[in-house]
Amino acid sequence: MNKKNNTPEMKIVRKKIDAIDDKLLPLMIKRSFLVEKALEIKNSRSEIVDRKRIDQIQMKIKNKTKDLGGNPKLLSKIWMSIINNFIEFEKRKFKK
Repeated sequence: MNKKNNTPEMKIVRKKIDAIDDKLLPLMIKRSFLVEKALEIKNSRSEIVDRKRIDQIQMKIKNKTKDLGGNPKLLSKIWMSIINNFIEFEKRKFKK
């Protein structure tokens, strides 16, 4: 392991990241339950991907990220990864 990965400063940063992860995980679980609920409402596989909704989410994330002083390109990619993973989940679970 690199010595810089073991410094007190790095340990503090990692502890802060872990605290944020501890807050994100329950929210992601709640999101997954809502995605499952939305899937129950959908009548056809074609309803799984809603391009207009995805575009709205992307724009909202970019704007809010800018307002909060974050990196819009990075956060948009992360959000799209989340969306794409939920789309794949829905496609696997769709039974109608």
